[in-house]
Amino acid sequence: MQRILILAGLVAVVLGLLWPWLAKIGLGRLPGDIRIENESGGFYFPITTSIIISIVLSLLLWIFRR
Repeated sequence: MQRILILAGLVAVVLGLLWPWLAKIGLGRLPGDIRIENESGGFYFPITTSIIISIVLSLLLWIFRR
């Protein structure tokens, strides 16, 4: 369990560092991502992007477990 948590943390850090480049290919601006902005701030919730990332990671983990 400890290794899984450490690995998940490292993956989160790597994705955070790579996010500016991932945003250039369209992740984070897909149809279905919620973005509300006004003069005092904003709210952003990437529903579609989260679903796509979840599907890709699930497929990769399924392939590596076989």
